[in-house]
Amino acid sequence: MVISALSIITHDKLERLVSSGIMNFYAHVSPFTAHKRSVTVPSPVRQRRSNLRTAAEFHTLSLQIGDAGARPASRKQQARPPRLPRWKEMLNALLPLQTAHQQREAEDRQREAALNRVADDLRQLRFHLDTANDLYVQLGTSPVVGLERAGVQRRKGIYGRNVLSPPPRQWTQRIWRWFFTGFNRFLWVAMVVFWLCWKPIGNPPQPGNMAMAVVIVLVVCLQAMFSAWQEWITSRAMDSISSMLPTEATVLRDGKKRKLAPEELVPGDIVFLQAGDRVPADMRLVEVSLDLLLDRSELSGAPDPTIGTLGYTSSNYLETRNMAMMGANVTQGQCAGVVVATGDRTVLGRIGRLVSGKQAERTLLQIEVQRLVNWLTSVSLAVGTLFVVLWAAWLRPAFPGFMSVADALANGVGVLVTFVPGGLPISLTLAMTAIAKRMQRHRLLVKNLTTVETLGTVDVICCEKTGTLTQRQMAAVRVGVGDEELTAARLVACCEAPTVGGLAPAARRIYEVLALCNSAAFDPLLAHVPADERAAMGDATDCALLRLAEQLCPLRQAERRYRTLVTVPFSLRRRWMLAVCAEGRGAPFMLAKGAPEALLPRCGSLQMRSGAVVPLTDEMRARLEATQRRWAEADGSRVLLLCRREFAGEHNPLAAHADSPAALYIAARDALQGLCVVGLVALADPPSEDIADTIARFRGAGIRVFMVTGDYAPTAAFVARQCGVISGAAPVDGIAEVRLRAKQPAAPTQPAAPTQPAAPTQPAAPTPGAGLGRCDGQAGCPAEAPCEAPCEAPCEPGCGATLPGRAALVVSGEELLDLQAEHWDAIAAYDACVFARITPEQKLQVVEELRARGCTVAVTGDEVNDVPAMRAAHVGVAMGSGSAVARDAAEVVLLDNSLAALAVAVESGRLMFINLKKVIIYLLPMTNLSEIIPSLLNVVLGLPIPLSTFLMLVINTITDVWASVVLTYEEPETDLMRYPPRNPAKEGLVDARFFLQAYGFVGVVETLSGHFIFFLCLYLRGGIAPRHVFLAFNKWADGYLGKSKEELALLVSMAGSAHFMALVVMQWANMFVARTRFASVFRQNPLWGPRRNPLLLVSVPISVAVALFFNELDWFNSVFLTGKIPVEFFFLPIPFALLLLALEELRKALVRRYPRGVLARLAW
Repeated sequence: MVISALSIITHDKLERLVSSGIMNFYAHVSPFTAHKRSVTVPSPVRQRRSNLRTAAEFHTLSLQIGDAGARPASRKQQARPPRLPRWKEMLNALLPLQTAHQQREAEDRQREAALNRVADDLRQLRFHLDTANDLYVQLGTSPVVGLERAGVQRRKGIYGRNVLSPPPRQWTQRIWRWFFTGFNRFLWVAMVVFWLCWKPIGNPPQPGNMAMAVVIVLVVCLQAMFSAWQEWITSRAMDSISSMLPTEATVLRDGKKRKLAPEELVPGDIVFLQAGDRVPADMRLVEVSLDLLLDRSELSGAPDPTIGTLGYTSSNYLETRNMAMMGANVTQGQCAGVVVATGDRTVLGRIGRLVSGKQAERTLLQIEVQRLVNWLTSVSLAVGTLFVVLWAAWLRPAFPGFMSVADALANGVGVLVTFVPGGLPISLTLAMTAIAKRMQRHRLLVKNLTTVETLGTVDVICCEKTGTLTQRQMAAVRVGVGDEELTAARLVACCEAPTVGGLAPAARRIYEVLALCNSAAFDPLLAHVPADERAAMGDATDCALLRLAEQLCPLRQAERRYRTLVTVPFSLRRRWMLAVCAEGRGAPFMLAKGAPEALLPRCGSLQMRSGAVVPLTDEMRARLEATQRRWAEADGSRVLLLCRREFAGEHNPLAAHADSPAALYIAARDALQGLCVVGLVALADPPSEDIADTIARFRGAGIRVFMVTGDYAPTAAFVARQCGVISGAAPVDGIAEVRLRAKQPAAPTQPAAPTQPAAPTQPAAPTPGAGLGRCDGQAGCPAEAPCEAPCEAPCEPGCGATLPGRAALVVSGEELLDLQAEHWDAIAAYDACVFARITPEQKLQVVEELRARGCTVAVTGDEVNDVPAMRAAHVGVAMGSGSAVARDAAEVVLLDNSLAALAVAVESGRLMFINLKKVIIYLLPMTNLSEIIPSLLNVVLGLPIPLSTFLMLVINTITDVWASVVLTYEEPETDLMRYPPRNPAKEGLVDARFFLQAYGFVGVVETLSGHFIFFLCLYLRGGIAPRHVFLAFNKWADGYLGKSKEELALLVSMAGSAHFMALVVMQWANMFVARTRFASVFRQNPLWGPRRNPLLLVSVPISVAVALFFNELDWFNSVFLTGKIPVEFFFLPIPFALLLLALEELRKALVRRYPRGVLARLAW
């Protein structure tokens, strides 16, 4: 019963067993989750995770709304593909009509379409753009009276209660889905058939059939419980989102303020909030206090509160500051707002439905495995049905008494039960376990380990500069004041002072910008550490400027002397940061720092070294721009412009709003003109120590590394060369060359990978571009090829060569605005690209354009702004030091912030794919052909069945399991990072060549060997020649060849057990056959050497013990009709196993000798 249960479990939802099982294991080995020993996650942790998912969706929607006009129509339409007809969807659930790559892309498009529908709905909202009076008229409310009772009741009937709807329960449909969908429907059919074969069809009833029926029911119930548990886990996301709602709200109705439950709110209600309140619905602000601050961290993930305003600050509905969204908190001040959306129509409600309705994303590996299971299931159904039809249409009338109804039906269902490899689930799970241990050693957190296999197919990595390619140890190296340049050390040496007043005028103005226009902070406990070595908390740029300020003058002096009234944080869209400060109770002044090209047009004067301020001439502007470029090209420095504005002798628009952050914010933003340039500062961030080797390793693996950064283009280009993203000999193109290439006939985006190893006598020189692109799945171009010492063939052309020094591209974000599809085709063909001055919207666009051209993209990021691009990529990779939202949105987290660990993950993904192919090539010949042919011969040629269903199950679920598990721990035949990634659109987990090897070669040899042993045993032990066995049909009965019915049954049992033992021995040989795809078995020694795997040999005594257990015990002989195996038949199959090994060695030798021959083209 246990064996049968294992075999049945194999068929249903295999990828769920893999993902769920491995995540339970990985929760105990991961450094992030090592403390979680309980299955139940505490409620605050669940809520935090839900909030992070909400924040990720919020930022993705924000970019979708803000990028409405920037995307070509052709790309936007791709997100709304027509849905397949229902009959095609149902048929695809059974038959692999689409490749795994096609299914994955279709699922991605469906998810993007759902996101775009929500973004389109939000894009149509205009509440934030209308005036307050227009809003009152539109919503039929009054700022004095509010809503009246009749209006409230009417609106409740239209909009319903202000609650977030939980996912529809639909218990009937859910129960049906848990118990009767997927492979369960076939299991129910099998259960009914087994039950009927017991009674009333069975004559006499066979208890084994009843036991099988009971086991199937238990398995279906277990699977249903697992599905129900998964849905319960998903529903908790909505429950935690609901906890973000307040308990009561102050509302104006019928001219009076009253306390109401938030559920009673309707559009048009005027709600009053104060510090500590939670926003109960989406509201347009119509009254705000001077100090109003809203905390939207649970929605957006941004840690800093935002200022509430009366006027809109952005046309983006999610970004404007005159909207208060449900779930936000009032941290300071008071406000009043008009409710514009309630319940599911709020932003939180829309995101909640999006999160709760989103199905778990399946990786390529999960889809591949499910396709294989579906294919095998469909074939087993067809074969089982064929057997029953043949029996009913031919055998029963032609040979009455040969096979009973119960035997025919049980044989047909037995094919269904045994056709899918029973060792596949545990092999997959343990393969994930091996990868988990490997990842742990390299400080990698992979949330779903099947994602690692997707990493193995990545051919483009879009990575950030700061913190990914560099060390994030930024330091100020140069300072420019007026027409003089000096090093940061010299500035400190000649200008440092114990107090701010002791600084020279020019140095003091620089110091004020460095210290006050800064969002970083020192840890007070590290005050004893020297300033240039002291760790700071915050952005790397701000931390470097803060250290320089501390060296000039202690920051505590600035804290005592100045007040910071309002701060406008740095934004990739604006590229500047602004602070409004005041000295004591003096008049406010403005400080700003940012990209020179963003701030220089706003400047009108320049501070000289003496402290004098002179008008900024065109010549001075050109000199500042030249300095920026020169510093950037000299050592890759990030150059910032430091500015200030005082209002001496003119009206100060900031003075009237000094006590109102909201008003001061607007006034400062409008007054950001006429700035004075106080200096330039250059910041250097050294490359990571191992980054050049890591990039070279990626290039050798056919993976292109693209830099996507917000830095200045010359800065990014220098760092790219420094890190190896742009090779030293590669010319650098710009947007002009892209436009020129777009006018020429398009070259292949990815040059074809080499197809075969070179002949030993004529070693070929590396082919340009041979290392680039993907393995297309053609013969001789595997991900693991004979290119190392253990193999007997030389390296193929280009094997192990890094990407050639072809042209690289450096392009700025503003140059991407008007590009068409043909331009992106040209960009995608470059070996190296540097995208500089990129906004989050453009980073998302880069990822989508690369995906649209067949690239498998991984994106690294560490900030909230990186989340949309990370989610759009095939694999999102976050830095361990990144934001919580980025880590939650990513599939892979680099705990040590080292890109080298990502190379390990890519290699592990490739190894996982190859080892799974080896496991399947080991299991399929036995579980399919060698076990189906006996049933086929029984039905078609009238033989007594050479191998019983029970012994098929023993092989399927016990004897083959150990070797299949150990094969997942195989080391690669060669360095997998010397070859291009496979193309998932062309090369799947299995293909025609794979089945040819499994069925046309190994399966045929095993089947012929097993049947030879069967006939040999009948002849040696019973004197029955094969000619008396073929076409026996109903003659095989009492008295046939002078033997009684009992004697014939005993002979068949004995010969069947000998057949079983022969297949077990053949699998020993197949185990060594499957270890290598090209290398000789003698080069892949299992006992010693770098590729040893001694646990493989343990399968020999295990399988012998299993054979003795099930065939030598009398209980199994009487109940399951097994027989005792004659001693000589433990040894007679060995020559056949050696023959299989010899034939396979000959095949591999011919493949290596003739890499372009027929055998090589048919090799798996």
